[in-house]
Amino acid sequence: MNADQRHPSRPPDPRTGDPAHPAAAVRRTASRPTPFAALHGTGSPLLLPNAWDHASAALLAGGGFAAIGTTSLGVAASAGLPDGAGATRELTVRLARQLAAGPYLVSVDAEDGFAQDPDEVAALARELAAAGAAGVNLEDGLGPAEAHAAKIAAVKAAVPDLFVNARTDTHWLGDGTDDRDTLHRLDLYQQAGADCVFVPGLTDPTRISALVKSLDVPLNILYSPSGPPVAHLADLGVRRVSLGSFLYRRALGAVLDAVGDIRAGRPAGGTAPAYDAVQALSRRSSRPTGPGYPRRPR
Repeated sequence: MNADQRHPSRPPDPRTGDPAHPAAAVRRTASRPTPFAALHGTGSPLLLPNAWDHASAALLAGGGFAAIGTTSLGVAASAGLPDGAGATRELTVRLARQLAAGPYLVSVDAEDGFAQDPDEVAALARELAAAGAAGVNLEDGLGPAEAHAAKIAAVKAAVPDLFVNARTDTHWLGDGTDDRDTLHRLDLYQQAGADCVFVPGLTDPTRISALVKSLDVPLNILYSPSGPPVAHLADLGVRRVSLGSFLYRRALGAVLDAVGDIRAGRPAGGTAPAYDAVQALSRRSSRPTGPGYPRRPR
């Protein structure tokens, strides 16, 4: 059974059958992989930790991570705002601009693009690229798949080199029981030009392996302490493992653990960077340059 028989409702493949498809121009324009795209190649999966401010990103960069994502929950909660409500567009762009000065590549969690109009989402993508972001994460929120695909196509037409990680929430907001719906959504997104697809909440190894084999682009899985370890995900063919809001929530948990120990008269456990080490984070502001690296305007 060929791909078109497997997916009878899929749009024409822009790589082979529809030169007018927006993604076709994108694929013709993006002739070589960017440094961020190259991190999704063969070998170990890209382990992408997610930061919520300059200090957390600089700390991760000091730990040897060449690419860092942002977490929309961390950005929103730090400002006293709800996640997923479209309330943090300006904060997200501001953080992207700040982090892009660092010695690492940045992928921005942009929720659903903070708009329903594909042109407005494309405008956001231009802002993020101008700020220096290498990638963007766009989630469907279980809305109409065709509408989300239109956003992806608009972004790739506007900024071909911006790496788009297209997320479906079938396992995050839905019950995750309909693999056909998940695959249908991801197929639309990859045909619209997505460079990678993301299914947070999917942890079953058998279903992950089957999904990898059904896709033409890399699969991103959200790390879960109760799910497969990174080495197992690598064996399944996963090319990217994101930490999402895990580190932010873990940091909040460390705060509660520390004050609990102190209140109980015990020495505070865990690890705390020295004052001078945190001060030094503000000096980690140089970034790599060269062909393919996003450049900030002067």
